Amino acid sequence: MEANSAWSGDYSTWDAAARASSGYADLGILEKTRLATARVRDGIAAFERDSVTFGRTEYSYPLLAGLLRAAAADGGRLSVLDFGGALGSSYYQCRAFLAGIGEMQWSVVEQPAHVACGRAEFSDEHLSFFETIEACLASRRPNVLLLSSVVQYLPQPYEFLRDAVGYGFSSIIVDRTPFVTGPRDRLTVQRVPAWIYDASYPCWLLSEHKFLSVFSLHYRLVASFPALDDAPGQLPFFKGFIFERDSRPVHFGAHAANALSHAR
Repeated sequence: MEANSAWSGDYSTWDAAARASSGYADLGILEKTRLATARVRDGIAAFERDSVTFGRTEYSYPLLAGLLRAAAADGGRLSVLDFGGALGSSYYQCRAFLAGIGEMQWSVVEQPAHVACGRAEFSDEHLSFFETIEACLASRRPNVLLLSSVVQYLPQPYEFLRDAVGYGFSSIIVDRTPFVTGPRDRLTVQRVPAWIYDASYPCWLLSEHKFLSVFSLHYRLVASFPALDDAPGQLPFFKGFIFERDSRPVHFGAHAANALSHAR
């Protein structure tokens, strides 16, 4: 497979990768995202992804299938906790397909500046914004945790995933996440194409085996799928996964110890 030049380096620490990049706290990125999302909200554009608008929505049908499956399993109720969901990109992408669901909530957990902007301009009867998972759980009962293009940008992705599994969401849907083959993660700097915006930030290319091992004790894998970002023949490869909470009792033995050690 050919390596994609958007990702460079193999850094030993997150701090080292951060020093080699500009980061994603730039308010200019938020402003561009705000303008693009407003165009979608107002019906001027059909779809927004990474602050770029499109005239026609590009659906992630596996994501939609996972959301509708979760709603069907909970009597027609869908409550999504969209961690790192910007100003509601996935909500606006999916909302036409979810219009028939009787009870639907979409909760975005984001950085404070995004939350303030979201509450001021994009909240509606379905879409709300929170600064932490705990703040969302204090007022809502999400049955789906959505992790779309976010895990790779966390300083400690496996610690976050182990915490996420511990919350006990009925379903966890992962989308738009980059992976590499083999047992070892690679920490890189990702450079955003200049026509989107001028930025670079640390980005993990995750070992698929190591990633899946985090879920193996408490969740079963319903489906895996190539994500919309995937470019056949290039590394990294982008995938998504639909997990459902496993109702079987957990036996903490040698298998559990091995699974957890692989996730470290």
